[in-house]
Amino acid sequence: MHDFTAADRTAVYETIALHGHVADDRDWDRWGEVFADDLVLELADFGHGTINGLAALRKLARDHQNDPGQPLGHHVTNIVLVAREGDLVQARSKGLSVHADGTSATVTYEDTLRREPQGWRICRRTVRASGRP
Repeated sequence: MHDFTAADRTAVYETIALHGHVADDRDWDRWGEVFADDLVLELADFGHGTINGLAALRKLARDHQNDPGQPLGHHVTNIVLVAREGDLVQARSKGLSVHADGTSATVTYEDTLRREPQGWRICRRTVRASGRP
């Protein structure tokens, strides 16, 4: 087990923040810089259920990238680390999305990040839509 350093904290924040850049650039090949290969992504609030694995996330993203409801901008804020055990860190953050029609929406991200040889990666994420428990 490694010590959790200030550099680790910064790397965790940057991993979470990178999600918005990759999503907005539609650069799905870079999802591996954000998410672990064995990702479990809970998207029930958005009608997609559970996405298992990085390949499944890339397919979902490509299949829906031109949907008119897809946000133009994803902004992650208010990142708080809530627990740490060994090489796992739990974080909560808020997401704000901006849509082509001028509307916006918010979500809460509940993440577990794991230290991997190439850096911190989100291995589990639950996305909760605003207004839902």
